[in-house]
Amino acid sequence: MRQQIAAANWKMNLTYQQGEALLDAILKENIALADHQHAVFAVPFPYLIMAHNKLKGAKNFAAAAQNCSDKKSGAYTGEISVEMLQSINIKYCVLGHSERREYFSEFNQALAHKTTLCLEAGITPIFCCGESLSIREVGAQEGFVEAQLKESLFHFSEDEIRRIVIAYEPIWAIGTGKTASTEQAQEMHAHIRSLLRSKYSEATADTIPILYGGSVKAGNAKELFSCPDVDGGLVGGASLVAADFVQIINSLK
Repeated sequence: MRQQIAAANWKMNLTYQQGEALLDAILKENIALADHQHAVFAVPFPYLIMAHNKLKGAKNFAAAAQNCSDKKSGAYTGEISVEMLQSINIKYCVLGHSERREYFSEFNQALAHKTTLCLEAGITPIFCCGESLSIREVGAQEGFVEAQLKESLFHFSEDEIRRIVIAYEPIWAIGTGKTASTEQAQEMHAHIRSLLRSKYSEATADTIPILYGGSVKAGNAKELFSCPDVDGGLVGGASLVAADFVQIINSLK
């Protein structure tokens, strides 16, 4: 069975102390994950060591970075390199979140570089793709997402692409209270998997986890995750509430 992943994206929220308390509250539930299930916490950079240390004793729990630089090192004040993440044993990194694309002008070529650096360092990229409301309204969402994947990922070998997690996030459903219907989520996830199948192989397409990221909540996670091509979620606001995120983790297939 494909990996099933509940990924928390804390974004720019919580103090250090609040983050510690949230992780403690989740961990005290003693959630038993199956071998194919994973809980990943993308926390702000200052909290990475704390989160890694708290989570390393729990099976299939891990900390993730929310971003990394597309440069290896150098005079880039304020940036965080993949080598830095590797040096503190971080195993996941979120790349290309819609907020990074919109507010920080991250383009497909730069994301291709970031993905390469992560793979070289043994860090699993959680690569985000998705369309805005204006693109969805004219029915151009499939072509738009296809371009994102082709320009950032489809130069990788079959072995490399198998080490990437894809997260589909309809931008119109992030923080708006709107959620794609299960039919809309499944439709796009199936389309993404068909693109992988066409570019690589059936076996590879069936191996790669594709997460849904768009207002996933405790109340809709089980229904969303039940879709055959939805392999978990990239969760924003609901990941900041221990009881909600515990329920979301427990909704994994």
